[in-house]
Amino acid sequence: MTSTAPSDTAASTTAYIDDFARFITASPSSYHAAAEAARRLDEGGFTRLSESDEWPAEPGRRYVVRDGAMVAWLQPAGAGPTTPFRILGAHTDSPGFKLKPRPTIGSHGWLQAGVEVYGGPLLNSWLDRELELAGRLVTRDGVEHLVRTGPFLRIPQLAIHLDRDANTGLTLDRQRHLTPVFGVGDLAQADLVGHLAGLAGLTGAEVAGYDLLTADSQAPARFGQDLALFAAGRMDNLSSVHAGLVALLAAGDPAQVSSQGGSGQISVLAAFDHEELGSQTRSGASGPLLGDILTRIGAGLGASVSQRLRAYADSWCVSADAGHSVHPNYPEKHDTANLPIAGSGPLLKINATQRYATDAAGAALWARTCAAAGVEYQEFVSNNTVPCGSTIGPLTATRLGIRTVDVGIPLLSMHSARELCHVNDPVALSAAIGAFFAPER
Repeated sequence: MTSTAPSDTAASTTAYIDDFARFITASPSSYHAAAEAARRLDEGGFTRLSESDEWPAEPGRRYVVRDGAMVAWLQPAGAGPTTPFRILGAHTDSPGFKLKPRPTIGSHGWLQAGVEVYGGPLLNSWLDRELELAGRLVTRDGVEHLVRTGPFLRIPQLAIHLDRDANTGLTLDRQRHLTPVFGVGDLAQADLVGHLAGLAGLTGAEVAGYDLLTADSQAPARFGQDLALFAAGRMDNLSSVHAGLVALLAAGDPAQVSSQGGSGQISVLAAFDHEELGSQTRSGASGPLLGDILTRIGAGLGASVSQRLRAYADSWCVSADAGHSVHPNYPEKHDTANLPIAGSGPLLKINATQRYATDAAGAALWARTCAAAGVEYQEFVSNNTVPCGSTIGPLTATRLGIRTVDVGIPLLSMHSARELCHVNDPVALSAAIGAFFAPER
């Protein structure tokens, strides 16, 4: 299928992409992404709830943050024990490098940071870039402090003069060749954790633990013909988190939306952490976070176990995660009949072995949703000789039994330090999610 972005003006597309760029810039780590989402939800009239408190049962806009994950929902007036859910699932984390314990290391006068590979980054794309460290410090009293360094690290590549075969077969040893530098000097006098603590107004002695990852510090940018291309880090999967957040914030006042008679639903944005690691954590899609929140919402509405399962039977989850555009230099890596093109709309992701959760019913839902939003879409299926990645979609479907469909925007250079999309596609995805969240009438 071919497509254009929704019937927005160039100005509205620019406004969306500019806001997307601000969201990416504010979100160098999953913890920052959850905090930035929370800030925007606060401004949009949502109420943050604590998981250890009783939750209100009346209609409202609410959200929960757990570590680097965030779940927000709109509970409409008239919602009852069997009111279904419309869930947009995404993830906040991206591949990169995570800071190890005792991270201040060095060699031959260089100061370096000890890091461990996080997820599946395209390793060579991280070379010779100014990287920042970002994440959370936790003090001995258990209080979390977000921190980011700005440009601070660089993984230097070996000069071509010292490796004449680099352009014919670059091989990177993950332990020896991917250790970034951050300065020169006396290793005995260097204290990386102390430096990071100082940025948060702390001393190194106060820091009892940390979760800190690298991020490309280069600002997002539009470029190319008609400025139609957009490059940035972490679009896998902040593109989906941002699209869902924009759609949820634009949804109607829940106090004015009736769900009586089965005409409405409870709209949910679930932005999980640790998808790049397999999601098997307390804040990942294989963990209890979403199920616990849906159970508590149902309990507030007086739902029995049977009624909660009836609500799930009528519910849908759209798992939104970035996918692959056809690569002009490697077309043989793609299926010959399904060649999604950047700028031609969001993807419907299909896989025979259920690495994506889409089935025929999900495809029909996505067709209705995109038609309601005024956007078209395109199918993605892997080449049979290329292993297919996966998403949170099958995990959510397996845990909760909720019907699930996998979608996302097409990218080039997925898992690179800097990915590429067409500006129309994030706009179209957000419009489709908005239609997905709109009460059925």
